[in-house]
Amino acid sequence: MKLSDFDFELPEDRIATRPARPRTAAKLLVAGPDQIDDLTVADLPSVLRPGDRLVLNDTKVIPARLNGLRHRDGEAGPTAAKMDVTLLEPQADGTWSALIKPLKKVRDGEEIVFSHELSAEVTGRADGQASLRFNLTGDDFDAALNAVGAMPLPPYIAAKRAADEADKTDYQTYWAKHQGAVAAPTASLHFDAALLDALAAMGVTFSFVTLHVGAGTFLPVKVDDVTQHKMHAEWGQVSQAAADEVNATKAAGGRVIPVGTTALRLIESAAQDGKLMPWEGSTDIFIMPGFTFQITDGLMTNFHLPKSTLMMLVSALMGQGRIRAIYDHAIAARYRFFSYGDSSILLPKGR
Repeated sequence: MKLSDFDFELPEDRIATRPARPRTAAKLLVAGPDQIDDLTVADLPSVLRPGDRLVLNDTKVIPARLNGLRHRDGEAGPTAAKMDVTLLEPQADGTWSALIKPLKKVRDGEEIVFSHELSAEVTGRADGQASLRFNLTGDDFDAALNAVGAMPLPPYIAAKRAADEADKTDYQTYWAKHQGAVAAPTASLHFDAALLDALAAMGVTFSFVTLHVGAGTFLPVKVDDVTQHKMHAEWGQVSQAAADEVNATKAAGGRVIPVGTTALRLIESAAQDGKLMPWEGSTDIFIMPGFTFQITDGLMTNFHLPKSTLMMLVSALMGQGRIRAIYDHAIAARYRFFSYGDSSILLPKGR
Protein backbone atom coordinates (compact mmCIF):
# COMPACT_ATOMS: atom_id res chain seq x y z
CA MET A 1 0.00 0.00 0.00
CA LYS A 2 1.24 3.44 -0.94
CA LEU A 3 0.78 6.64 1.02
CA SER A 4 -0.88 8.19 -2.02
CA ASP A 5 -3.70 5.62 -1.70
CA PHE A 6 -4.95 7.61 1.31
CA ASP A 7 -4.71 11.11 -0.14
CA PHE A 8 -7.54 13.46 -1.10
CA GLU A 9 -8.01 17.14 -1.88
CA LEU A 10 -9.63 19.16 0.90
CA PRO A 11 -10.62 22.80 0.39
CA GLU A 12 -8.98 24.99 3.02
CA ASP A 13 -12.31 26.43 4.14
CA ARG A 14 -13.52 23.00 5.30
CA ILE A 15 -11.07 22.95 8.23
CA ALA A 16 -13.08 23.88 11.32
CA THR A 17 -11.41 26.29 13.76
CA ARG A 18 -14.34 26.37 16.24
CA PRO A 19 -16.81 23.66 17.21
CA ALA A 20 -20.52 23.64 16.46
CA ARG A 21 -22.70 25.16 19.17
CA PRO A 22 -24.37 23.40 20.79
CA ARG A 23 -22.09 20.39 20.50
CA THR A 24 -24.87 18.15 19.20
CA ALA A 25 -25.65 20.56 16.33
CA ALA A 26 -22.67 19.20 14.39
CA LYS A 27 -23.53 17.27 11.24
CA LEU A 28 -23.41 13.47 11.40
CA LEU A 29 -22.73 11.38 8.31
CA VAL A 30 -24.12 7.87 8.77
CA ALA A 31 -22.46 5.39 6.43
CA GLY A 32 -23.11 1.73 5.81
CA PRO A 33 -21.74 -0.47 3.03
CA ASP A 34 -24.05 1.05 0.41
CA GLN A 35 -25.96 3.95 2.00
CA ILE A 36 -25.14 7.42 3.31
CA ASP A 37 -27.48 9.56 5.39
CA ASP A 38 -26.91 13.19 6.40
CA LEU A 39 -28.09 13.82 9.96
CA THR A 40 -26.90 15.74 13.00
CA VAL A 41 -25.29 14.39 16.17
CA ALA A 42 -28.56 15.12 17.99
CA ASP A 43 -30.12 12.41 15.76
CA LEU A 44 -27.78 9.72 17.11
CA PRO A 45 -30.60 7.97 19.05
CA SER A 46 -32.28 7.23 15.70
CA VAL A 47 -29.10 5.55 14.46
CA LEU A 48 -28.28 3.36 17.44
CA ARG A 49 -30.28 0.41 18.79
CA PRO A 50 -31.23 -0.69 22.30
CA GLY A 51 -28.46 -3.03 23.43
CA ASP A 52 -25.69 -1.12 21.64
CA ARG A 53 -22.70 -0.14 23.78
CA LEU A 54 -20.60 2.97 23.21
CA VAL A 55 -16.98 2.80 24.38
CA LEU A 56 -15.82 6.22 25.57
CA ASN A 57 -12.29 7.46 26.23
CA ASP A 58 -12.25 9.33 29.56
CA THR A 59 -8.80 10.87 29.20
CA LYS A 60 -8.51 14.55 30.15
CA VAL A 61 -6.55 17.04 28.06
CA ILE A 62 -4.06 19.15 30.00
CA PRO A 63 -3.35 22.79 29.04
CA ALA A 64 0.03 21.68 27.77
CA ARG A 65 1.18 24.86 25.98
CA LEU A 66 3.30 27.09 28.22
CA ASN A 67 5.25 30.31 27.74
CA GLY A 68 8.13 30.98 30.11
CA LEU A 69 11.42 32.73 30.61
CA ARG A 70 14.90 31.28 31.00
CA HIS A 71 17.11 33.62 33.07
CA ARG A 72 20.90 33.61 32.83
CA ASP A 73 23.75 35.69 34.29
CA GLY A 74 26.65 36.16 31.90
CA GLU A 75 29.44 38.57 31.02
CA ALA A 76 26.88 41.01 29.65
CA GLY A 77 24.86 40.80 32.87
CA PRO A 78 21.43 39.25 33.48
CA THR A 79 19.58 38.10 30.36
CA ALA A 80 16.27 36.37 29.72
CA ALA A 81 15.04 34.30 26.80
CA LYS A 82 11.44 33.44 25.96
CA MET A 83 10.67 29.72 25.87
CA ASP A 84 7.70 28.10 24.16
CA VAL A 85 7.06 24.74 25.86
CA THR A 86 4.66 21.97 24.88
CA LEU A 87 4.35 19.13 27.37
CA LEU A 88 4.25 15.71 25.74
CA GLU A 89 3.88 13.05 28.42
CA PRO A 90 4.79 12.31 32.04
CA GLN A 91 7.65 9.91 32.71
CA ALA A 92 7.97 7.24 35.40
CA ASP A 93 10.58 9.28 37.27
CA GLY A 94 8.21 12.23 37.73
CA THR A 95 9.62 14.37 34.92
CA TRP A 96 7.80 15.45 31.76
CA SER A 97 9.04 15.06 28.22
CA ALA A 98 8.50 18.31 26.34
CA LEU A 99 9.18 20.26 23.18
CA ILE A 100 11.01 23.54 23.81
CA LYS A 101 11.46 26.29 21.26
CA PRO A 102 14.21 27.38 20.91
CA LEU A 103 15.82 24.29 22.45
CA LYS A 104 19.31 25.59 21.65
CA LYS A 105 18.76 28.54 24.02
CA VAL A 106 18.52 26.39 27.14
CA ARG A 107 20.99 24.15 28.99
CA ASP A 108 20.64 21.20 31.32
CA GLY A 109 20.17 22.39 34.89
CA GLU A 110 18.62 25.72 33.94
CA GLU A 111 15.21 26.82 35.15
CA ILE A 112 12.27 28.00 33.07
CA VAL A 113 9.82 30.20 34.97
CA PHE A 114 6.18 30.15 33.85
CA SER A 115 4.56 32.06 36.73
CA HIS A 116 5.20 33.01 40.34
CA GLU A 117 3.95 29.53 41.28
CA LEU A 118 5.20 27.33 38.45
CA SER A 119 8.72 26.65 37.18
CA ALA A 120 10.68 23.69 35.86
CA GLU A 121 14.30 22.56 35.71
CA VAL A 122 15.67 21.19 32.45
CA THR A 123 17.06 17.79 33.44
CA GLY A 124 18.08 16.56 30.01
CA ARG A 125 17.83 17.01 26.23
CA ALA A 126 17.82 14.38 23.49
CA ASP A 127 16.30 13.78 20.05
CA GLY A 128 14.85 17.27 19.82
CA GLN A 129 13.03 16.97 23.15
CA ALA A 130 13.74 18.05 26.70
CA SER A 131 13.03 16.55 30.10
CA LEU A 132 11.51 18.89 32.69
CA ARG A 133 11.11 18.52 36.45
CA PHE A 134 8.47 20.88 37.82
CA ASN A 135 8.62 22.51 41.23
CA LEU A 136 5.08 21.35 42.03
CA THR A 137 3.31 17.98 42.01
CA GLY A 138 -0.21 16.64 42.41
CA ASP A 139 -3.11 19.04 42.80
CA ASP A 140 -0.75 22.01 43.22
CA PHE A 141 0.79 21.30 39.82
CA ASP A 142 -2.63 20.85 38.21
CA ALA A 143 -3.88 24.17 39.59
CA ALA A 144 -0.77 26.11 38.54
CA LEU A 145 -0.80 24.53 35.07
CA ASN A 146 -4.49 25.33 34.59
CA ALA A 147 -3.81 28.95 35.57
CA VAL A 148 -1.09 29.61 32.98
CA GLY A 149 -1.31 26.86 30.35
CA ALA A 150 -3.18 26.94 27.04
CA MET A 151 -4.87 24.04 25.32
CA PRO A 152 -2.57 22.32 22.80
CA LEU A 153 -4.66 22.89 19.70
CA PRO A 154 -3.79 20.77 16.65
CA PRO A 155 -1.30 22.38 14.24
CA TYR A 156 -3.95 22.98 11.55
CA ILE A 157 -5.98 25.08 14.02
CA ALA A 158 -3.04 26.71 15.79
CA ALA A 159 -1.81 27.95 12.41
CA LYS A 160 -5.06 29.88 11.99
CA ARG A 161 -5.61 31.24 15.52
CA ALA A 162 -4.22 31.12 19.05
CA ALA A 163 -5.83 29.05 21.79
CA ASP A 164 -8.09 30.99 24.14
CA GLU A 165 -10.22 30.43 27.25
CA ALA A 166 -13.09 28.95 25.20
CA ASP A 167 -10.82 26.08 24.15
CA LYS A 168 -10.44 24.95 27.77
CA THR A 169 -14.08 23.87 27.56
CA ASP A 170 -14.45 23.23 23.84
CA TYR A 171 -11.39 20.96 23.60
CA GLN A 172 -12.45 18.77 26.53
CA THR A 173 -15.00 15.97 26.57
CA TYR A 174 -18.05 16.14 28.86
CA TRP A 175 -16.83 13.07 30.81
CA ALA A 176 -13.08 13.85 30.89
CA LYS A 177 -11.64 12.36 34.08
CA HIS A 178 -8.05 11.08 33.97
CA GLN A 179 -5.55 13.84 33.23
CA GLY A 180 -2.72 13.08 30.83
CA ALA A 181 -3.64 13.70 27.17
CA VAL A 182 -2.17 16.45 25.02
CA ALA A 183 -4.80 15.99 22.31
CA ALA A 184 -8.52 15.41 22.64
CA PRO A 185 -10.44 12.28 21.59
CA THR A 186 -12.32 14.56 19.26
CA ALA A 187 -15.32 12.42 18.27
CA SER A 188 -16.33 12.61 21.93
CA LEU A 189 -16.47 16.43 21.83
CA HIS A 190 -19.94 16.18 20.26
CA PHE A 191 -21.64 14.75 23.37
CA ASP A 192 -23.43 16.59 26.17
CA ALA A 193 -25.54 15.49 29.15
CA ALA A 194 -28.84 15.65 27.27
CA LEU A 195 -27.61 13.37 24.48
CA LEU A 196 -26.16 10.85 26.94
CA ASP A 197 -29.44 10.81 28.85
CA ALA A 198 -31.44 10.29 25.66
CA LEU A 199 -29.23 7.38 24.62
CA ALA A 200 -29.38 5.78 28.06
CA ALA A 201 -33.18 6.10 28.09
CA MET A 202 -33.45 4.08 24.87
CA GLY A 203 -31.22 1.29 26.13
CA VAL A 204 -27.75 2.27 24.87
CA THR A 205 -25.04 1.57 27.46
CA PHE A 206 -21.58 3.05 28.00
CA SER A 207 -18.17 1.76 29.00
CA PHE A 208 -15.21 3.97 29.86
CA VAL A 209 -11.59 3.25 28.95
CA THR A 210 -8.54 5.51 29.12
CA LEU A 211 -6.03 6.26 26.37
CA HIS A 212 -3.85 9.32 26.89
CA VAL A 213 -3.61 10.79 23.39
CA GLY A 214 -0.07 12.00 22.62
CA ALA A 215 1.26 14.71 20.34
CA GLY A 216 2.47 11.96 18.03
CA THR A 217 -1.10 11.64 16.77
CA PHE A 218 -0.35 14.68 14.56
CA LEU A 219 2.97 13.40 13.19
CA PRO A 220 2.88 12.92 9.42
CA VAL A 221 3.58 9.61 7.72
CA LYS A 222 6.95 10.06 5.99
CA VAL A 223 7.34 6.75 4.17
CA ASP A 224 5.77 5.95 0.81
CA ASP A 225 5.30 2.28 1.76
CA VAL A 226 2.87 2.69 4.66
CA THR A 227 3.69 -0.74 6.08
CA GLN A 228 7.08 0.70 7.08
CA HIS A 229 5.57 3.48 9.22
CA LYS A 230 6.31 3.29 12.97
CA MET A 231 3.43 4.37 15.20
CA HIS A 232 3.95 6.45 18.34
CA ALA A 233 3.13 4.68 21.60
CA GLU A 234 0.37 5.88 23.93
CA TRP A 235 -0.54 4.71 27.43
CA GLY A 236 -3.93 3.14 27.95
CA GLN A 237 -6.00 1.13 30.40
CA VAL A 238 -9.02 -1.17 30.12
CA SER A 239 -10.50 -2.07 33.50
CA GLN A 240 -11.92 -5.48 34.39
CA ALA A 241 -15.37 -3.85 34.63
CA ALA A 242 -15.13 -2.35 31.14
CA ALA A 243 -13.93 -5.66 29.68
CA ASP A 244 -16.81 -7.54 31.34
CA GLU A 245 -19.37 -5.01 30.07
CA VAL A 246 -18.13 -5.17 26.49
CA ASN A 247 -17.97 -8.97 26.48
CA ALA A 248 -21.51 -9.16 27.88
CA THR A 249 -22.78 -6.89 25.11
CA LYS A 250 -21.09 -9.03 22.46
CA ALA A 251 -22.51 -12.20 24.00
CA ALA A 252 -26.02 -10.71 23.98
CA GLY A 253 -25.77 -9.79 20.30
CA GLY A 254 -25.39 -6.04 20.85
CA ARG A 255 -23.01 -3.85 18.89
CA VAL A 256 -19.84 -2.40 20.40
CA ILE A 257 -19.15 1.01 18.92
CA PRO A 258 -16.12 2.97 20.11
CA VAL A 259 -16.45 6.74 20.02
CA GLY A 260 -13.20 7.86 18.44
CA THR A 261 -10.20 6.12 16.97
CA THR A 262 -8.40 6.26 20.33
CA ALA A 263 -11.02 4.09 22.01
CA LEU A 264 -11.01 1.76 19.01
CA ARG A 265 -7.23 1.38 19.01
CA LEU A 266 -7.25 0.63 22.72
CA ILE A 267 -9.94 -2.07 22.70
CA GLU A 268 -8.40 -3.76 19.68
CA SER A 269 -5.02 -3.68 21.46
CA ALA A 270 -6.63 -5.41 24.46
CA ALA A 271 -8.54 -8.02 22.42
CA GLN A 272 -7.69 -11.71 22.62
CA ASP A 273 -9.58 -14.41 20.73
CA GLY A 274 -12.61 -12.19 20.20
CA LYS A 275 -12.88 -11.07 23.81
CA LEU A 276 -11.84 -7.83 25.49
CA MET A 277 -9.29 -8.37 28.26
CA PRO A 278 -8.30 -6.10 31.15
CA TRP A 279 -5.21 -4.27 29.99
CA GLU A 280 -2.75 -1.57 30.97
CA GLY A 281 0.34 -0.37 29.14
CA SER A 282 1.56 1.35 26.00
CA THR A 283 0.12 0.55 22.60
CA ASP A 284 1.54 1.34 19.18
CA ILE A 285 -1.06 -0.66 17.28
CA PHE A 286 -1.18 0.31 13.59
CA ILE A 287 -4.53 -0.45 11.96
CA MET A 288 -4.50 -0.46 8.16
CA PRO A 289 -6.43 -2.29 5.43
CA GLY A 290 -6.17 -6.03 6.05
CA PHE A 291 -6.58 -5.69 9.81
CA THR A 292 -9.05 -8.10 11.48
CA PHE A 293 -11.27 -6.33 14.00
CA GLN A 294 -12.12 -8.47 17.03
CA ILE A 295 -14.34 -6.17 19.10
CA THR A 296 -15.39 -3.20 16.96
CA ASP A 297 -18.77 -3.31 15.18
CA GLY A 298 -18.82 0.36 14.16
CA LEU A 299 -17.07 3.63 14.83
CA MET A 300 -18.09 7.20 15.55
CA THR A 301 -15.31 9.46 14.35
CA ASN A 302 -14.57 12.87 12.90
CA PHE A 303 -13.09 13.36 9.42
CA HIS A 304 -9.35 12.80 9.23
CA LEU A 305 -6.31 14.31 7.55
CA PRO A 306 -5.24 13.09 4.11
CA LYS A 307 -2.42 10.54 4.15
CA SER A 308 -2.78 9.99 7.92
CA THR A 309 -2.75 6.75 9.90
CA LEU A 310 -6.35 7.51 10.89
CA MET A 311 -7.38 7.52 7.22
CA MET A 312 -5.79 4.08 7.05
CA LEU A 313 -7.77 2.98 10.11
CA VAL A 314 -11.18 4.00 8.72
CA SER A 315 -10.20 2.45 5.38
CA ALA A 316 -9.51 -0.80 7.22
CA LEU A 317 -12.97 -0.68 8.78
CA MET A 318 -15.02 0.27 5.70
CA GLY A 319 -12.77 -0.63 2.77
CA GLN A 320 -10.58 1.77 0.79
CA GLY A 321 -13.01 2.33 -2.07
CA ARG A 322 -15.95 2.83 0.28
CA ILE A 323 -14.16 5.32 2.52
CA ARG A 324 -13.10 7.32 -0.52
CA ALA A 325 -16.74 7.55 -1.61
CA ILE A 326 -17.76 8.59 1.91
CA TYR A 327 -15.17 11.36 1.97
CA ASP A 328 -16.14 12.53 -1.53
CA HIS A 329 -19.70 12.86 -0.25
CA ALA A 330 -18.60 14.71 2.88
CA ILE A 331 -16.61 17.24 0.87
CA ALA A 332 -19.42 17.78 -1.63
CA ALA A 333 -21.95 18.17 1.22
CA ARG A 334 -19.70 20.73 2.93
CA TYR A 335 -18.98 18.80 6.10
CA ARG A 336 -16.47 20.50 8.43
CA PHE A 337 -13.26 18.54 8.92
CA PHE A 338 -10.80 17.57 11.67
CA SER A 339 -10.81 18.08 15.45
CA TYR A 340 -13.51 20.77 15.74
CA GLY A 341 -15.40 19.54 12.70
CA ASP A 342 -18.44 17.38 12.05
CA SER A 343 -18.70 13.68 12.76
CA SER A 344 -19.55 10.38 11.15
CA ILE A 345 -20.69 6.99 12.29
CA LEU A 346 -19.28 4.15 10.22
CA LEU A 347 -21.24 0.87 10.27
CA PRO A 348 -19.61 -1.74 8.02
CA LYS A 349 -22.65 -4.04 8.32
CA GLY A 350 -25.20 -1.25 7.93
CA ARG A 351 -27.75 0.26 10.28
